[in-house]
Amino acid sequence: MQFSPLLTELIEALRCLPGVGPKTAQRMAFQLLERQREKGNYLANTLLAAMQKIDHCRRCRTFSETDICKLCSSSHRDPSLLCIVENPIDLVALEQIGIYRGLYFVLMGRLSPLDGIGPENLGIKELAALLAQGDIKEVILATNPTVEGEATAHYISELAKQYPIKVTRIAHGIPLGSELEYIDSGTLAHAFHGRGVI
Repeated sequence: MQFSPLLTELIEALRCLPGVGPKTAQRMAFQLLERQREKGNYLANTLLAAMQKIDHCRRCRTFSETDICKLCSSSHRDPSLLCIVENPIDLVALEQIGIYRGLYFVLMGRLSPLDGIGPENLGIKELAALLAQGDIKEVILATNPTVEGEATAHYISELAKQYPIKVTRIAHGIPLGSELEYIDSGTLAHAFHGRGVI
């Protein structure tokens, strides 16, 4: 069936979300138009505001509405510990277990030459500058245990070894090939406590 141009555009726009195919996008669009117009307007306004006002923390690179995020500006965090994660969702997963009190650096991805993602895409230059300041005593590599995550961890460990910094990797209790956001908190806490020197 042929939809109006604007309805077709709405359906296609909804498909940009992960896991949303044509049928799901169509159901979402119809639901918003049939019964949820007020919530649809709220969603549209919130999306617009978020796209305009949320950027990256200048220090750790996670999403933030301020120049320096709340974690980086907190006086309750240990600035000598730096945990490196691939994505903001991994940071959230580690924060939820409540045992880590250091700072973070969010790569916003992982090394993947096949996808054209190299060190320059992961903020490695900014990370090197952070390590060179001399405040960090331990770098904790918490990249996902995938082939790309392991390659990324190895690359960063070699970079960190240029400085007098202890480099550790979260322990492998996490199944190989999985993503941190899907690991239960008990397994994640065990893996974090059991990290070892690379």
